[in-house]
Parts: sequence; C-alpha cells; structure tokens
Amino acid sequence: MAKVTIYSSNYCPFCIRAKQMLDIKGVKYNEISVDGQPKVRAQMSRLAGGATSVPQIWIGDTHVGGCDQLQTLERSGKLDGMLAA
Repeated sequence: MAKVTIYSSNYCPFCIRAKQMLDIKGVKYNEISVDGQPKVRAQMSRLAGGATSVPQIWIGDTHVGGCDQLQTLERSGKLDGMLAA
C-alpha cells in the first residue's frame, strides 16, 4: 500500500471527513497537525505548491490536494489504484 501523508487540523471538518474516508478504507496514514505550528503549516504550503488550507494529502509522492480532490478520486474509481501502488 502506498504511503499516505495528511496535513490536518483537529477542528477542520474537511480534515475529519478525509480521515474518515481513509479509515473506512483501512488506510494507515501519517498525520501531521498544523495546529499552532506556523512553521509546519509553512512547510506544508511549500510542498503543496502554495496551498494553505487543510487538509493537504499526498499518496506516495503525488500531491492529491484536499478533501474535495480525495472524494473526486474516490468517485472516479482512481483512489483505490493509487493507494495500492
């Protein structure tokens, strides 16, 4: 299974939704909290091409984007293939 990394915030409903989707699929992920950590959020933004919102999700080396993009991958049937790589 591909390595999954998610930058998130504890109080973000989109983060919660994205993590729930991954949990339902049985995906283990590395969660990095940006709460109260401006340096971590800045690092996330650099890695995400300037995106400052959470969640920001990577599957392997591929930056997926946020919760909406994760859901789009699921609806299109592409998410399972990416996770299996």
